[in-house]
Amino acid sequence: MIQMVTCNFCGRTISEGTGKMYVQKDGKILHFCSNKCEKNLLVLKRKPRQIAWTEEFRAVKKGVKQ
Repeated sequence: MIQMVTCNFCGRTISEGTGKMYVQKDGKILHFCSNKCEKNLLVLKRKPRQIAWTEEFRAVKKGVKQ
């Protein structure tokens, strides 16, 4: 069975065979759909709820918490 994963930064679904999987030292697995998402989270240390093009920002703006 194929399990669709979502990007840990923007919240988009990642189709099979695309994207990146990043494993942290503590064993936590992060999935990214693009280099843009990876750089924003890991290098620039931005929070998804403060970036306008992410799903989390849209949910917070509506007032719906996830």
